[in-house]
Amino acid sequence: MTSILKLASMAAALGLFATGAAAAPSPVPASLSGHELAPGAKVSLDRARAIALKARKGKIVDQELEKEKGGSGLRYSFDVKVGAKTYEVGVDAVTGKVLENGHESAAKEAREVKTERAEKRVAPH
Repeated sequence: MTSILKLASMAAALGLFATGAAAAPSPVPASLSGHELAPGAKVSLDRARAIALKARKGKIVDQELEKEKGGSGLRYSFDVKVGAKTYEVGVDAVTGKVLENGHESAAKEAREVKTERAEKRVAPH
């Protein structure tokens, strides 16, 4: 009887690992802008995408991992297209909390691109 319980316990443990329930977050692809910040993220990219799409139904057309004020300071930023409008949904990469969910104007996007380019020029290699 004891060996049956041990066998059942081992099978349950193996099943847990096979389903990924105890696995670490999936790796962030190197193609993601900001992938070098991934070691600080506790929320996987897949989970953050699911959170963003729950907050704003639509299609993700751009995504990045970035340092930005608010929350833990590390966030996934998603551009979500809904009809003709684009919304920016920010998900904290440590807690999974939605930090931003609003319309992204062309002017705001242009300012962000300009700031990101300036930061990349200043960043040490």
